[in-house]
Amino acid sequence: MWSRFTSHLYVRIWLAVVLTVAVLTLSVGWAWRMSTDVPLPIREIVIRNQAGQVIGSAQTSADRRRGQDLNFEVVTTGGQTLEVHLPRPQRPPGSNPWMRPPFGFFWTLALVGLAVALAAYPIIRRLTLRLEALQRGVERWGSGDLSARVPVQGKDEVAFLAERFNTAAERIETLVESQKALLSAHKNLLANASHELRSPLTRIRMGLELMSADITSPQRMEISRSITELDQLIDEILLASRLDTKQADAEPFETLDLTGLAAEECSRVKAELTAELGHQADTDNAHSLQLRGSTRLLRRLLRNLLENAKRYSDGDITLALSQGGSPAQPTAVIRVSDHGPGVPADQRERIFEPFYRLPGASERDGGVGLGLALVKSIAERHGGHVRCEDNPGGGASFVVELPSRLSGAG
Repeated sequence: MWSRFTSHLYVRIWLAVVLTVAVLTLSVGWAWRMSTDVPLPIREIVIRNQAGQVIGSAQTSADRRRGQDLNFEVVTTGGQTLEVHLPRPQRPPGSNPWMRPPFGFFWTLALVGLAVALAAYPIIRRLTLRLEALQRGVERWGSGDLSARVPVQGKDEVAFLAERFNTAAERIETLVESQKALLSAHKNLLANASHELRSPLTRIRMGLELMSADITSPQRMEISRSITELDQLIDEILLASRLDTKQADAEPFETLDLTGLAAEECSRVKAELTAELGHQADTDNAHSLQLRGSTRLLRRLLRNLLENAKRYSDGDITLALSQGGSPAQPTAVIRVSDHGPGVPADQRERIFEPFYRLPGASERDGGVGLGLALVKSIAERHGGHVRCEDNPGGGASFVVELPSRLSGAG
């Protein structure tokens, strides 16, 4: 509780002022007390008779101090020795003993400390209130409210800092708004371009079908393949644009059977499907791996991985489903393996960049460099990730891990 109280800046400044005054008061009090303990100077005492004649004299002791009784001996002219005792003055009746030294000094110290504390608190609190207002403004701005500003009061360093913060926040807000406008214009441009491109592509495809040329001629097959690639490119660019802008309602999530999707996509490219999902009590769902996600996006993820493997593979293609993670946080693991040339270790991160191709790849190999970039975006959209590894049997393996919920898991 005390550490939480002293964590505030105004409390620290206030305590520093109070402690400084207390130390100063103690130092002054100590010096004053030391001055009162200094021995009094030696004094000579003279005793006279009624006639005014000096009958004896004596000197006080050197170690006599204030507040002590006075005792000394006087030798008269007749040879008699008199012992004189002078008691210190008595305090008047009813005097407060708490006001006597050293208690009077501590009361003075307490009153001085209380007066300083009461006087310094509002001044220090007024200063730190401005710092707290600045802190709240920064926290609001950091939480996402880019319109947050802090009041500027005075002409000191706090006011200068608040003014600089407002200027920086305004510039950043302007940049973010400009970026949003640019992304919106980019999205609209892609949508309009896709619509305008698909219309001539459709006409070209229809004209190609109506041509009387041989359907097996190399020229006609090349034109058909180019049209298909352009159509696929348009789809992938639009999908990548939607994933980049993170539209919440673009692809609604639902509970789906990943095993069924994998079986459908494997049948398209004649790939082998294996599933190692462990032992489950429900034998009807023993090979059903369920998770929440977008059916359309996950189908595209599987299709892009399989088509990429088919494009570069020299043998069979395998898609393996398995479980990973922990019982509290299970994951679905998708592993697509091929027997192609593989991916160099220094290129396994870059191949997931948009429009990036491995050195030496030609356009006739197919693909435009967006397939694996979409795989990465879709995996991240589902809270997962993708990586490339070596295939033990030669080639490359692409591994995707997604948060899952296993049907019938015990």
